Amino acid sequence: MKNYSVRKYQSSDYSLWNEFVANAKNATFLFHRDFMDYHKDRFEDYSVLIFDEKQNLKAVLPANRVGETLFSHQGLTYGGLVLNQKTKLRDVIMMVAAMLFFLEKNDISKLQLKQIPSIYNDFPSEEVDYLSFILNAKIVRKDTLSVIDLLSDFKFTTDRKQGIKRGIKNHLTIKEATNFDLFWNTVLIPNLEEKHSTNPVHTLEEITLLKANFPDNIRQFNVYKEDQIVAGTTIFESKNVAHSQYISGNSDANELGSLDVLHEYLISNVFKEKRYFDFGISNENQGKNINEGLQYWKEGFGARTLVQNFYEIETKNYSLLENVLL
Repeated sequence: MKNYSVRKYQSSDYSLWNEFVANAKNATFLFHRDFMDYHKDRFEDYSVLIFDEKQNLKAVLPANRVGETLFSHQGLTYGGLVLNQKTKLRDVIMMVAAMLFFLEKNDISKLQLKQIPSIYNDFPSEEVDYLSFILNAKIVRKDTLSVIDLLSDFKFTTDRKQGIKRGIKNHLTIKEATNFDLFWNTVLIPNLEEKHSTNPVHTLEEITLLKANFPDNIRQFNVYKEDQIVAGTTIFESKNVAHSQYISGNSDANELGSLDVLHEYLISNVFKEKRYFDFGISNENQGKNINEGLQYWKEGFGARTLVQNFYEIETKNYSLLENVLL
């Protein structure tokens, strides 16, 4: 049996961490330290690294600590244990056991994992989902992502086709923007305040910084009518997936067909070579409710449901992994 050692991330691990993430089978640019650290003032970072007996880095967990609970990072859309392509199930069993033991010894009693959806993986990577069963993990939340498999024979519904026609009839134009000011200040922030009494997860300054750090991964597309912005979407682009991080239109969006014509353009042209287009979740109330109108709109483009799991694991249960292998 191999022996694995676990320790907390420190700033001197910056290059080691990023190189590992860049070559992992289940990671995107969200796990790069330049993305994770933009909001480091909001979270107590407690990311961990797992090494084999030769001190080769074998896994990382982007994470933050709140009291006696470790979260796979609350500032990220998804997380989980990051592995390389060559890692086998036997190794993951031992690494997870070592990690849970380490956490318990550091007075962390619970681990909450927010799994990365499978569409973002370069290779199959559901080892931890299996181990959650062995560890008697509690499912604390499930979200539903609306995803188009761009290699499938997906079709737009009549409603969406009509919306696209309205967009064309209204002579709307679509442009990729180099900054986020217009969309954030004119469309996104006012809409979120009016409809949900909330603000975007990212401030204008934060999304601008992230764009500067990841210019090929974060893109902004705006819709205009007579040179006036009427809608837009912020895309987080990874190797396999184009994800609409923010989608918003003004009060005339349905009448103009602005969001319909925008997403038809993105799906059929800009990102047609991707494997998946991810509209994200339509969930509210910690996954227990679904915004039916929003879900209906997304499914009108041919999107169908993919589930993202959230697990709570008691760290003391590491001993349950001792007898898995026969």
